[in-house]
Amino acid sequence: MVDAEFLAKLKSNAVLVNTARGGVLDQSALYKTLKERRIFAAALDVTDPEPLPLDNPLLELDNCIIVPHIASASVQSRDMMAFLSAKNLIAGVNGERLPHCVNLEVYE
Repeated sequence: MVDAEFLAKLKSNAVLVNTARGGVLDQSALYKTLKERRIFAAALDVTDPEPLPLDNPLLELDNCIIVPHIASASVQSRDMMAFLSAKNLIAGVNGERLPHCVNLEVYE
């Protein structure tokens, strides 16, 4: 999804933030874009692979920050994850449709 063509459309002051999945971003294209300073910076919470090998060139850049997949590590976020999981569990035990099902094809 985020490839060289996409990156070329960004303004020079753009900051790319990826908290989705590592696979949605062409990391080689991002490296080239950042190295040439065509965008201002990038912040990656996810990479492909995860974790990145220590010799990955993205780690050498001063305009790229990479964190260890911690975007959801807040008390509020984790509490909500537990709440939604509990609602699914209760529905499943009661033979009901899961209210927060991520693979809806199970109901087809």
